[in-house]
Amino acid sequence: MKDPLIRTAFGLHRSGRLADASRLYGEVLASDPHDTEALFLLGSLNFQRGEFTAALAQFDRLLAIKPDFAEGLAARGTALSRLNRHAEALAAYDLALAARPGNAEALNNRGNALLSLQRYADAVATYDRALALKPQYPEAWRNRGIALMQLSRPADAIASFDKALALRPDFADAWEARGTALMGLRRHAEAIAAYDKVLAWKPATPDLLYHRGNAHANQKNYQDAIRDCEKLLAMEPDYPYARGVLVHAKLQSCDWDGLDAERAKITTALKHGKRTVSPFNLKALSDSAKEQLRCAELWVTHECPPLPTLSGRRPYRHDRIRLAYISGDFNNTAVGTLMANTFEHHDRERFETIAISFGPIERTPMRVKLEAAFERFIEVSRKTDSEIAAMIRDMQIDIAVDLMGFTGDCRSAIFAHHAAPLQVNYLGFAGSMGAPFMDYIIADPTVIPEEHRRYYAESVAYLPNCYLPANPAPPIAKRPSRVEAGLPERGFVFASFNNSYKFSAPMFEIWMRLLRAIPESVLWLPQNNPAAMRNLLREAEARGVAAGRMIFAPPIPAVDQYLARLSLADLFLDTLPYNAHSTAIDALSAGVPVLTLLGNSFAGRVAASALKAVNLPKLIAETPAAYERLALELARNPAALAALREKLAGNRTGSPLFDSEGFTRSLEAALQTMWERHERGEPPASFGASQ
Repeated sequence: MKDPLIRTAFGLHRSGRLADASRLYGEVLASDPHDTEALFLLGSLNFQRGEFTAALAQFDRLLAIKPDFAEGLAARGTALSRLNRHAEALAAYDLALAARPGNAEALNNRGNALLSLQRYADAVATYDRALALKPQYPEAWRNRGIALMQLSRPADAIASFDKALALRPDFADAWEARGTALMGLRRHAEAIAAYDKVLAWKPATPDLLYHRGNAHANQKNYQDAIRDCEKLLAMEPDYPYARGVLVHAKLQSCDWDGLDAERAKITTALKHGKRTVSPFNLKALSDSAKEQLRCAELWVTHECPPLPTLSGRRPYRHDRIRLAYISGDFNNTAVGTLMANTFEHHDRERFETIAISFGPIERTPMRVKLEAAFERFIEVSRKTDSEIAAMIRDMQIDIAVDLMGFTGDCRSAIFAHHAAPLQVNYLGFAGSMGAPFMDYIIADPTVIPEEHRRYYAESVAYLPNCYLPANPAPPIAKRPSRVEAGLPERGFVFASFNNSYKFSAPMFEIWMRLLRAIPESVLWLPQNNPAAMRNLLREAEARGVAAGRMIFAPPIPAVDQYLARLSLADLFLDTLPYNAHSTAIDALSAGVPVLTLLGNSFAGRVAASALKAVNLPKLIAETPAAYERLALELARNPAALAALREKLAGNRTGSPLFDSEGFTRSLEAALQTMWERHERGEPPASFGASQ
């Protein structure tokens, strides 16, 4: 710095006296507008102050005078990046690297521009070039890991984050990113440890509290999840989805204190278009199909909006309909187990069946069975959503069936590309996805009555009986004694083997009144999580029911033994607003009558659909009072209950609910109708049993 005024200004700049430094840089440029050093320093100062447009103007003036000034070209790129002009930033970095090829910082920033442009593989290659020049570059290692996460390579991403942290152990952003990658691998305890470390440095960081709360919920540390969400919401009451996570954690642990107030806040927030709860978490809170549609539409708008279409609407021309089922649940899951026989029974002369699996690869007997059920079983867990969508297009899939919807580790962006001419929402998510890229939802007249159709963004393909996949009633092991199952030797056994988040205070009130009204009766529930069992015992005692009348059954992995034990129950009590689904099928398979309360949303009408399909409509109550009255009648009238059980036993072999082949033919007829409409150039439209 030859100019003493610039030296003075730079000293002020370094000491943080930015206004004084800016004034002196201005004086230099007033006397010599072509002073490139002053232009560069003033642009850098503007950048430091967050004045990115002003910084860009200074760098442009500089480069008009000295076009090959490498530092100026690189600085121009960073200013453009901050202005979200990433394509222009990329061009600026390329010019800077042409002028100085060995600039690791410019390469790192070039990688960041590519990351913002969603060119993830190119970003990784650019970070690798930077790291070849400067291996001890923690920021580049961290950024490389983020790009790898976008490429669905979380294990490789963690290796990059570990490199960054070996160089800088206190690199908070790398710890946070590592936690996110660990969540992707379902290593929740390790993710929590990573978030703990960052929160020790930055305890009041909303994003970190949300991520750790989610991790705690996945780890079933529900009290810790509640703590994190409550702390977050005290800071930011409208933080997206945090209230939904809070309420879901409270439901999972059967902590109903303050739940009505939280539910009211969620309802108000949804009316105002706020992202307060995920569509799945709302299922156990709301019995309104209208409210659930609003929630799904908000989710789609913000989390998986429609993306550039990869496939036209014109049908392909194949000898058979190419039918792809897409899921991360091809294993010992409710969806995998329910669908297994349907996959096997598909008519191979009319349908070419393909599984596209992005879930964990576990070689269980069920996984082997499912793989054998398809003509092609394609593992895509290491592909990105856009790569999977492009693969579906290249395979010329005719109908793509989403078996997950907004559940678990779903990948809805695959469908947001509209990779197939017809896209169908089925089974995994009990309700509308609210997405313009989903054409149909497969249902039945009970779960979506005609008057509810307006609450579904998809056209409805109605099956004639229950929409749940039918399987023949499975074999059941030798029935254990009541004592062996942990039950008292006598007394009526009410059971509800639902997940704990489906239990609600109003339903529990009814159950406790039943126990008080029926001497020696017990309520048989699954061992969920310690907090839920503890809170349920407390709630029972608060309602005058001794803790000993609440029996918690440990899990049994073997299905035949689980059903044999379940058969000891006298009456299965269903839940609302979220019914038993596969669990209701389990109870009916075990010969146990299911008493349900008919709701107003898809999730609250599933058990009623199953009961109609097994010809037991008498067990569908339309009001809470009728539900309680019928439970009392059956508990007090052994002959009536025995007649129901006998009827159920007879229907296990002759009803639509257990007719796997007949169900598959109905499903295929619906798929065929969709495709025929599409071939004629007609838009999706509801059809089936209700017409």
